[in-house]
Amino acid sequence: MSRTALILPVRNAGRHLDRLLPALAAQSLRPDEWLVLDSESSDDSKARLLAAGASVVSVRAADFNHGGTRRLASELCRAEVLIYLTQDAIPADPDALRRLRDAVLAEDDIGVAYGRQLPQPDAGLLGAHARRFNYPPLSRTKRLADAAELGIKTCFSSDSFAAYRHAALKAVGGFPADVIGTEDAHVAGRLLLAGWAVRYEADARVHHSHDYGLLEEMRRYFDIGVFYGRERWIAQHFGRAGGEGRRFLRSELAAVRGAGQPWRQPEVLLRSALKLTGYRLGHAERWLPPALKRRLSLFPGYWK
Repeated sequence: MSRTALILPVRNAGRHLDRLLPALAAQSLRPDEWLVLDSESSDDSKARLLAAGASVVSVRAADFNHGGTRRLASELCRAEVLIYLTQDAIPADPDALRRLRDAVLAEDDIGVAYGRQLPQPDAGLLGAHARRFNYPPLSRTKRLADAAELGIKTCFSSDSFAAYRHAALKAVGGFPADVIGTEDAHVAGRLLLAGWAVRYEADARVHHSHDYGLLEEMRRYFDIGVFYGRERWIAQHFGRAGGEGRRFLRSELAAVRGAGQPWRQPEVLLRSALKLTGYRLGHAERWLPPALKRRLSLFPGYWK
């Protein structure tokens, strides 16, 4: 069986470790390597992860980059399968890692497999709906030929819980060294264009969701807009996100009505307008001064 590495970027993860460490200890798959990249945590994260058996590499917080840091991790690991997990993604059952590892190896052309993300137990209505919309209960393998049907969703993936075939990752040049985020879609798109497949494995599950405030949502979409504005090849090959955004908006409006909260429909519309504003500002970021970009971004350190 192929060697497997578990890769976990962290920063001040203490509040998540009470759930994450027992969930990892209960896994039926024991990774051959466990690498933690710690970005100058000021809590006891590093000590707790070392005590749990992880190898910890320190990364300066000022040097953290969603693509570059994951690229560093891939270069430090020798395993054939690299499982990336974020500190707030909690395996939902003891077979989560094994099922994801098995999914990326199920067919010879699968380059990456990503798992299903369930809402956190305390998730709000909209945060939970976003997870159900993007992570359905049925698995699917996506190939380049599916772009005509799926559009931008063809290269949708998530490094919150994803397993890469190391050889495939290397074959497409690895993670981008400098990217504000959405590095998972970048790599998935490169894999698809190179003939590899992307697997969504609904049976490999973690609890992972966010309840973003209105301004947080706008800032998050500013960063997404920056990414897609710079990586225009994705739209050329897979289409734009507009149609998917309209479908999500309709589903959100239906979700609040179905939950007996129709008074939240104006909030949903305002949230959608702010996301669109953030996305368009991000797309036009080359015209904005650095000080404004730092204020608009969820990752102001990126604009150092």
